[in-house]
Amino acid sequence: MEVNIHEAKTHLSRLLARVAGGEEITIAKAGVPVARLIPVESSLNRRPLGMDKDVMWIADDFDTPSPEIEALFEGVARKSRKRRIR
Repeated sequence: MEVNIHEAKTHLSRLLARVAGGEEITIAKAGVPVARLIPVESSLNRRPLGMDKDVMWIADDFDTPSPEIEALFEGVARKSRKRRIR
């Protein structure tokens, strides 16, 4: 299908719906084709589950909180060290 620029601007939503349905539409200026609307191919490349099974390793205790970090979240102040000035 070929449409002129004015028609393409006026009916863009309708034209895009037709393109989504698989149709190709050429946009022309003064009868000379200048652009083509075509459907976009799906780029959903699904990665298979477990593809990094032997590449990565996560320790069993990776989410065990550190006592120091827990103290910071709980607002427990560390004992301050006093410097001795000589």
